[in-house]
Amino acid sequence: MSLSLLVILPLLTAIIILFCKDLKQVRVTALLGSIIQFILILYLYFVDYTLDYVFGNIDGHPGNPFYLEYTHAWFSALNINYHIGVDGISIAMIALTACVVLAGVLVSWKEERMSKEFFFLLMLLAVGAYGFFISLDLFTMFFFLEVAVIPKFLMICIWGSGKKEYSAMKLALMLIAASALVFVGLMGLYFTTHTFNLAEIAQMHIPVNIQNTFFPFAFIGFGIFTALFPFHTWVPDGHSSAPTAGSMFLAGISMKLGGYGCLRVATFLMPDAAKEYSFIIVVLATVAIIYGAFATMMQKDLKYINAYSSVSHCGFVLLGIGMLTETSIRGAVLQMVSHGLMTALFFAAIGMIYSRTHTRMLAELGGLLKVMPFISAVFVIAGLCSLGLPGLSGFVAEMTVFMGSWQNADGAYRIATILSCASIVVTAVYILRATGQAVMGPVSNHHYLQLHDAAWNEKIAAVILIAGILFIGIAPFELNNLIAPATETIIQHITNALALK
Repeated sequence: MSLSLLVILPLLTAIIILFCKDLKQVRVTALLGSIIQFILILYLYFVDYTLDYVFGNIDGHPGNPFYLEYTHAWFSALNINYHIGVDGISIAMIALTACVVLAGVLVSWKEERMSKEFFFLLMLLAVGAYGFFISLDLFTMFFFLEVAVIPKFLMICIWGSGKKEYSAMKLALMLIAASALVFVGLMGLYFTTHTFNLAEIAQMHIPVNIQNTFFPFAFIGFGIFTALFPFHTWVPDGHSSAPTAGSMFLAGISMKLGGYGCLRVATFLMPDAAKEYSFIIVVLATVAIIYGAFATMMQKDLKYINAYSSVSHCGFVLLGIGMLTETSIRGAVLQMVSHGLMTALFFAAIGMIYSRTHTRMLAELGGLLKVMPFISAVFVIAGLCSLGLPGLSGFVAEMTVFMGSWQNADGAYRIATILSCASIVVTAVYILRATGQAVMGPVSNHHYLQLHDAAWNEKIAAVILIAGILFIGIAPFELNNLIAPATETIIQHITNALALK
């Protein structure tokens, strides 16, 4: 299979959407395109990856663990290439993207206002995400990162709610500033190594002073995308004002671009600096986890609850990366996938509730389980996954991060681990309270008795995301086995680099 299809297919779908004549054609085109993307990912995993791995035909080697590589020169004078390839972590991220995109299309099935433009931008977001996760050239990776920024701004401005202009502008400015920091970090690597090739840079020993100089630019830049404290403030406003599919993509995929960049670029390519700054990363991650949890307790709007909760949960990703143990890094990847599925499901449920009740305020809801049992059940499942109930993906991911973090024997790091663990109690409080107020008890408004439960498209979208959550929660070894070789390569590279220091 050619990995370029992952970029070409959503781009082609977006172009075809622009030539559709009516709403039905737009919907069908977007749905077929997202279904084919999903099937391609399944083929990539079960045929190209699994069979090749079983029979030992993986193209990668210890110095270059990526396979299905393809390179085409874009600008030879600056050594810029369209260079793509994947490993287990990449496959996990693009599988997450396929699930969220398909669910987003289904949830947005009834979108009638400028539907052609809406689904076009949604497919363009998919192009940026797929391209970013398969890129092995740093310039190409940066290009696709930027492709995914502009559609977010437009989706919030046009289809958003509340203070949408303010939220869209804040999101755009914050992410553009983050991109500028990332660009400085990448240019520092380029002018030191004279290449953008990720695998080639990984095999070079970059001087420690160069790493210490440019690591903060790359890590903070990518970190802003994943709600690094204190640069997280765009997250609550952006998520709360975005349309449902936009919120699903922002929290489910866009924030993972940052976590993936922090791991794949900053930590992997500058291991000495990662070790040097690890304590700062752990402190900021711990603050984000605790602050995000307590800030969520103060929220009354369902979207703000999920948004601030995402700040806390993405802190686990950064905590796992900052601890620099194999188990913690594996937990960080698991958390990225788990949180992507869980938060997309949560925003989908909130969107379903809002489209019927026209409110997201907890004080105005209540008793929805009696009139909308399916939507209420989806809301409860998303909440239970968020608080880490065993059997769901959140438990597996967070426990792996905690176990890996505890392996770091330094006393300060273990205190950070204990504090992060304690945040689970706070999470349980706000999730159970929100669930009780929104869906339990008597019906708070007699008008709610006339509401309808989920439509077919909403049920399919929810089932797709719930299936992923249950699959990881019940059979975590499948995802763990997928990402294990890649995480072993990363930690071995870090260990070897530190040994040479």
